[in-house]
Amino acid sequence: MGNASPDSSDPARAHRAAIAVIERLTSEGYTAYLAGGCVRDMLLGRTPVDYDVATEALPDVVEALFPGSITTGKCFGVVRVRLDSEEVEVATFRADHGYHDGRHPDSVTFSDPETDALRRDFTINALFMDIRHEDQVIDFVNGQRDLGDQTVRCVGDPETRFKEDHLRMLRAVRFTSVLAFQLDAATADAIREQATCVTDMAAERIRDELTRMLTESPRAGDALMLLDEVGLLDPLLPEISAMRGTPQPPQFHPEGDVLEHTVLMLNEMESPSPQLAWSVLLHDVGKPPTITTDTDRIRFNNHASVGGDMTVEILRRLRFPNDDIDFITACVRGHMRTMDVPHMRRSTLRRMVGAPTFPVELELHRLDCVGSHGDLDNYGRLVAFQDEMANEPVLPSAWITGADVLQMGIQEGPQVGHWLRLAYEAQLEDRFPDRDTLLAWLKEQVGS
Repeated sequence: MGNASPDSSDPARAHRAAIAVIERLTSEGYTAYLAGGCVRDMLLGRTPVDYDVATEALPDVVEALFPGSITTGKCFGVVRVRLDSEEVEVATFRADHGYHDGRHPDSVTFSDPETDALRRDFTINALFMDIRHEDQVIDFVNGQRDLGDQTVRCVGDPETRFKEDHLRMLRAVRFTSVLAFQLDAATADAIREQATCVTDMAAERIRDELTRMLTESPRAGDALMLLDEVGLLDPLLPEISAMRGTPQPPQFHPEGDVLEHTVLMLNEMESPSPQLAWSVLLHDVGKPPTITTDTDRIRFNNHASVGGDMTVEILRRLRFPNDDIDFITACVRGHMRTMDVPHMRRSTLRRMVGAPTFPVELELHRLDCVGSHGDLDNYGRLVAFQDEMANEPVLPSAWITGADVLQMGIQEGPQVGHWLRLAYEAQLEDRFPDRDTLLAWLKEQVGS
C-alpha cells in the first residue's frame, strides 16, 4: 500500500551494514557518525528499522569507496550505499540554502557536524553517535534534553523549518503520536500559522505520512485529534472534520458524536494494517451528509453507500493504488451488513466470510462495537461460523457448470446464469450431499 514500509529490511542486518560503512569511512581518515532517527530510537531503547550515516567525506569519495551505490541524491550530498542486501543512506555534512518548492533545498554547501545538525527538522532527530568512541552522543541542539522531556521541538525557528518543507508539519504530529510525546507549544503554533500550506505537497507524501501516523501510533485516535488541534485535519480531510458535532442515537452510541466514535475506534486498534486503519477512519464518513432528525429520531439513511462513494473520492485524492481503493471502499460500503448476521442465510454468510476483505471487515466490526454500544454478539456469531468453516472451503468450486445447464435444454443467455446461481446457492446452503443429488434436483426445477 503506497510506498514500501520502512521496516521491510532486517534491523540487525541494517545495523551491521551501517557499522561497516562507518568503519570503512573512518579507516580512510574521514569522520563518520550514525545520525538522525536511528540515534533517537537507540537512546529511547527502540530498535531502529534503518540507519543513516553522516560524514565529512564528499559524495564522490563515498561513491568511489562503495561501488554500485545509488547516486540520485548526490546533488544534495546523499549517496545510498548497498551492503549485504541493505541500503545505508550516507549524507555529507551540509548546510541547506533556500526551499522555494517547499520540499528540496535550492542548493547545498558541504560543512561540519554542527551546521548539519542545525539544518535538521526536530531536535530529537538532530543527534549524532560516534560508535568509535563508546557510542558518544554528539548533541548541538539539546536533543537529549527533549528526549528526556518527551518533547517534539523544531531545531531553531519552527516557522522557518516548516517553510523549508511543509511535510515537517505532518512529521511533527506523527513523531508526537508514535512516540507518545508532547508537541512543543511554539512548534504547534507555527503549524497552526502555516496549516493551509500542507495541501501544497504531493498527495503521495501526505498519504504516506497519514498512513504511518494511523498504523504506527499506539493511540491513532489521539493522533487524529492532534491533527485537528494544530489545524491540519480540515485542510487535509475536511470529510473527517465534518464528523465533529454530528450527533448519533444515544441508545446505540452513548460515546458521543461521530468523530468521538471514530477516535475511540482508532485508539482501540493494535498494529493495524493500512487497510484496516483507513477503513476505521472512513467507515462513518457518510454520516454527516446523510443525517436526518425527523420525528425526533436521528437517522443516517444509506450512509454506508454514500460513505463508500466518498471513500473513493478521498483515496483517489490521496493517490492510493486502485487495489487499495477497492479494498477499503468495500469495507466501508459493507460495514453495516453485520447487523443482519442473526437472520442471514448460510449461503450469504459463506459469501461474507469467504470474501478477501473479511478479516478486515471482522475487525472493523469488533472495533465498531467496542467504540459504541459494546454488544459483541454478532461478532461472536461470525467468529463461530468462521471456526465452523475452518476445515472446508468457505466458497468451494461450483458443482454445476454451464455445460450441465445447457444439457438440460436451456438456451445460451441470461437463463443459464440464473440456474447456475440457484444451484450454487443450494450448494452453499449444504442442502445436498454431493453433485449428483444437486444435479438431479436442478433438473427437476428446470423441468417444472
